[in-house]
Amino acid sequence: MGTGLVMAPKVNRKTVKKKKTEEPELEPLCCCEYIDQNGEKNHLVASFCDCQDLDEGCERWITCKSLHPETFERIMDTISDRFRIPWLRGAKKVNITIIPPLILLPLFLHVASWHLLLGIIILTSLPALALGYYYLTHKRKDRTLFFLSLGLFSLGYMYYVFLKEVAPKGRVGHGQLVILTCGLFLILIALGQAKKNPGYLKNPLQNGSLPNNSPVELLNRKGQEKVKGFSGDSLGSVNNRMVKDDPKSYSRTLVESPNKVKEDWCAKCQLVRPARAWHCRICGVCVRRMDHHCIWINSCVGESNHQAFILALSIFLVTSVYGITLALDTICRDRSIFIALFYCPGVYANYSSALSFTCVWYSVIITAGMAYIFLIQLINISYNVTEREVQQALREKTGRRLLCGLIVDTGQYNRGFLRNWHQFASLGARTLHPPAEDIV
Repeated sequence: MGTGLVMAPKVNRKTVKKKKTEEPELEPLCCCEYIDQNGEKNHLVASFCDCQDLDEGCERWITCKSLHPETFERIMDTISDRFRIPWLRGAKKVNITIIPPLILLPLFLHVASWHLLLGIIILTSLPALALGYYYLTHKRKDRTLFFLSLGLFSLGYMYYVFLKEVAPKGRVGHGQLVILTCGLFLILIALGQAKKNPGYLKNPLQNGSLPNNSPVELLNRKGQEKVKGFSGDSLGSVNNRMVKDDPKSYSRTLVESPNKVKEDWCAKCQLVRPARAWHCRICGVCVRRMDHHCIWINSCVGESNHQAFILALSIFLVTSVYGITLALDTICRDRSIFIALFYCPGVYANYSSALSFTCVWYSVIITAGMAYIFLIQLINISYNVTEREVQQALREKTGRRLLCGLIVDTGQYNRGFLRNWHQFASLGARTLHPPAEDIV
């Protein structure tokens, strides 16, 4: 044993020396150099060179031939990999999906302010274009910063138009402007909180705290078809296990049937999901009490950020309605807000009022969409149901539909209006025991 311990380090030192001589250290990158998706050093100047897929696509477009979907995806991957800006120690990659809103939104709004008919066409087509892009990315299961960029830039651009076109007309007081500015900052703070960890589930195998003979272990065994390791007396009972490191990372397992165990088992995350947890195919991870994946914050809404999400929505609605009221009161004087939206003579007489009126209608469309989302959220919280559970209940026809489907009550976790809101208010709080709703 003594010689073995002495000889082993010598061999390791030789192999380490060989590796050091065979693998020279990479030179530091300059501000315009980067390592591309193929692992090779590249330069920003050569971004438009050596792209066979792009050449093929241009050739097919000139000859009026169809482009294969695989070729189009490779072209988009190459463009997104080469779209970078100079930075210290190598060029930084910029997500290309944040660029279109920065260019298209001001362009569309300025064109829409030229004439009433142009405004109607553009403002009605914008939601359709956004929905089309959403379904395209949702089908491909891609994460995109397009909607987050659109939302943040819309806030900034509407505020800029308000300061440039509405405030100088003298109808907006300093106190009103301060309130509007504070509302804008509160929205950004709430959005920052909503983008934090929604409650991602960690694999208990990584912490080494997986219980022995647990369903996770049993399902991992080769050729396993039935859940074993449970005594006959335990059939029909509930086995609730809590991970030692995190009191909230318990796993719910029904041992009544092996099929139910497999339903709770996530093969991608390699863990048994607790009650009401779902796997997000866009984020690629399981989330506690997942409500939905929100494209406007580019993140899931779950146990840890659901309250911040509701807070951000409420602050946005109040601030947006307040800003719309101030703008309409300035553009269309001596008219009520509702009448001014549909009848404001002379608004297209000058470009400043036309642009302000167009931005008001754009804000109304966005606010109406967010108000609908906010209403659905309030209803779901009142019935203690998540949006993911609503969709599952509608697919399986297990939910009770009220008010033409606006309300869907699964009845599984509903404990009454007050208790449901009390539970929502206590989301994310540390508990030593799992809630009663997780004991099925």
